[in-house]
This record gives sequence, structure tokens and C-alpha cells, in this order.
Amino acid sequence: MADWHWDCDPKDLLDDLEDAVRHEVERLVGEIAVRDSMVYQDGAAYTGTGPGLQIESRGRLMLTYLTDIRGERIIIIQITWLG
Repeated sequence: MADWHWDCDPKDLLDDLEDAVRHEVERLVGEIAVRDSMVYQDGAAYTGTGPGLQIESRGRLMLTYLTDIRGERIIIIQITWLG
């Protein structure tokens, strides 16, 4: 498994979140990164079409993100917390 990572765009997306919400975001996006690293095992050598904009929700948290397969990363673009 590759060392996939995640980023936010904009970079300050997590800045105003409470610690508990930030922890949930980090946990969920970590799970997404592990899952996608197994789905797209070619990583940087991948030549197919990416999955595009995706939404993942767990409990009160919803993340909108992109999977950058060749960059081996998840890019969070929106966080919705229904708390």
C-alpha cells in the first residue's frame, strides 16, 4: 500500500473547527485514504479516469472531496458538520 495522504483546499479549511470535529474529519479522511490506496493500487502510474467529486458521510459529518490518484492523496474541499 502506498503512503497516501490528504490535504485541504483551501488550506485553512480546518482552522475554525472544534477539536472533536477536527478529530472526526481526520479519522474519516484517513479511512478514505486507506481505502482509495487499495482501490487505486497503481497510484502515480494510474492512467484511467479519476472518480471526480465525491461525498462521504458518517454520523453528523459529511466531507466533499476529490481523489488525486496520481498524487496519491485525498483533497477535502468542503466539510459539513450537523452538530
